[in-house]
Amino acid sequence: MRTTLELDEELITAAKGLAAQQGVSLGRVISNLALQSLRPQSPPKVRNGIRVFEREPGAPPATLEFINALRDEE
Repeated sequence: MRTTLELDEELITAAKGLAAQQGVSLGRVISNLALQSLRPQSPPKVRNGIRVFEREPGAPPATLEFINALRDEE
């Protein structure tokens, strides 16, 4: 379906970058992002009263050494 939208230049630039990375059209990237944002979000997982953050598939775990290094950078 075709329609005309007025979008910020910053959004277009970022979406063009994603489209090039993913090898898809600009319209596909914007459609996918819009659909993602419109889907109902599940409530955050909580364990022992603390929010549990999911990591991206393939991302390394956050070790104590990594957390300490981040803390010490400040």
